[in-house]
Amino acid sequence: MAGTRGRGAAAALLAALLVLGVSGWFAMRSPEAGGGAGTRPSVAGNDGAAGRAGRAEAAGTSFLAPRPPGPLADPLLVPGLRYAIDAFLNDALEAGATEDPQEIKRRLRVLADRHFAADVRERALALALRYVDYRAALGSVPPPADMSDAKAVRTAMQARDSLRQQFFEPAEYEALFAEEAALDRHTLARMEIAGDRTLTASQRADAMRAAEAALPEPLRAARQASVAHLAAADQTADLNARHADDATRHAERSARYGEAAAQALARRDEEDRQWQRRLDQYQQARAATGEGPALQQLRQQLFTPEERLRVDAALALRGAGG
Repeated sequence: MAGTRGRGAAAALLAALLVLGVSGWFAMRSPEAGGGAGTRPSVAGNDGAAGRAGRAEAAGTSFLAPRPPGPLADPLLVPGLRYAIDAFLNDALEAGATEDPQEIKRRLRVLADRHFAADVRERALALALRYVDYRAALGSVPPPADMSDAKAVRTAMQARDSLRQQFFEPAEYEALFAEEAALDRHTLARMEIAGDRTLTASQRADAMRAAEAALPEPLRAARQASVAHLAAADQTADLNARHADDATRHAERSARYGEAAAQALARRDEEDRQWQRRLDQYQQARAATGEGPALQQLRQQLFTPEERLRVDAALALRGAGG
């Protein structure tokens, strides 16, 4: 139970960080400065979300493709623009980290044809140059003193959004930030609901459902899938702690997630059991014979190349009691 509460607290903290743009805009610091207090945010920093790097690369290259015929109102202001611009900036920084906006702009001008097709290149470059100025200007926006204070977070968000509106036209703002803004509003609403001590448990649950319903459908579906994944992991941990048999696991999972999900989770259980049995065999052999050619041969027999990469970490986790 304590572990579940700990995960809940961590999730709440992460949610608070997400309100400000995936823990990035206010926290960016130059490598040379070491991220200490008082350092100026670097326009060269990325947005702090590791999962965005691959998406940014893919989005950036998509703007090189010829435009298909059709009634596209604007071939530049499309989904993925934010990631394309971030990829453009990251490419400019490959030559070395810098906090000088003029140097970054110079590099962007040189690299524009690598990222954008001719029909959008000039406008995309102009947008990217303003994006550099916008990110530099974020240094003037102080972060909330208390990330758990919904009022302080709202004030910081409003200051950030006001700055965005100074640098970008409404259509540009929509293409660059609409999805993030919707998530920001949702997360802030949840923070305010959770902190409202005047609500009964029933009222709080109703308010949370209303906040969820206010999300655009694609974001709501993605969030629900993420929440379901975490909930399934928590349920599995509880089943493991109770040493529940397969019938109990199937009954509880199917009641909560449906038959198809219960069967998929059962397959995952079996895969994990097989993995643990192979780890047992390998660990016992290592204890009996020590390191050597025979153990290496057994390692090759028991594990796929991908699994071999995590064998040592898995055994270390066992040793730590994980």
